[in-house]
Amino acid sequence: MPKVELQVGIEQIAKVLKRLSPGELETLEILLNPELRDKLKKRREEAKIEFEQGKTLSKEELFSN
Repeated sequence: MPKVELQVGIEQIAKVLKRLSPGELETLEILLNPELRDKLKKRREEAKIEFEQGKTLSKEELFSN
């Protein structure tokens, strides 16, 4: 991946962060926190195994009354 450098003031960064949606803030937190990123990767692997073993709910089961 090519390297890109930007010169941005702290005030500009603060303004951008203030406008982020909750989902965008969550994504940023994941990108900046290696421990959280590793936990999510591990959970995804575990979920895939659970799905393959039939340990997860189907859409019908999940949304049934």
